[in-house]
Amino acid sequence: MVPALSLWLPIVLSAVFVFIASSLVHMLLKYHGSDFKKLPSEDEMMADLQKYDIEPGEYYMPHISDMKDRETPEYKAKMEKGPVGFMTFTSSDYEMGKSLGLWFAYCLLVGFCTAYLAGLALEPGSAFMAVFRFVGTASFVAYSLALIQNSIWYKRAWKTTAKYMLDGFIYGVITAATFGWLWP
Repeated sequence: MVPALSLWLPIVLSAVFVFIASSLVHMLLKYHGSDFKKLPSEDEMMADLQKYDIEPGEYYMPHISDMKDRETPEYKAKMEKGPVGFMTFTSSDYEMGKSLGLWFAYCLLVGFCTAYLAGLALEPGSAFMAVFRFVGTASFVAYSLALIQNSIWYKRAWKTTAKYMLDGFIYGVITAATFGWLWP
């Protein structure tokens, strides 16, 4: 057994390397450029929505509070008439720095959880490939599998989910290589 806190260096370095890789993926490769579509008549729609002073958060329309409401004629009529949608609103003072800081904290959390699991499963002196396979699998799962829910429940395009899972695979490989390199 290897205590997770004794793996602080691969935890921190893998977070740094993943942070850098994610920046390169989004700034240089730009394959995420098509993840979101532009609304028709965007300016008019934005002007219409401004009058409602919508608080940041996630919304669904038509909204119901109780699943029994799905059977009402009013709800069924709204669903048929449409539009049906999921929306996320953020504030106009969106802070990229804060989001990047939270992303880095998340990378550290993935590294720590991966270190904890690997420390339980692997002994000191384990071979690079044993560490690589275990840590790669665990970190891929952490970076990727929960994204599938967005396509299942919120109708995110499967192509978009696949691109983010590719990112998770890249981050898993980076994390695995870092841990394999620095495994005690």
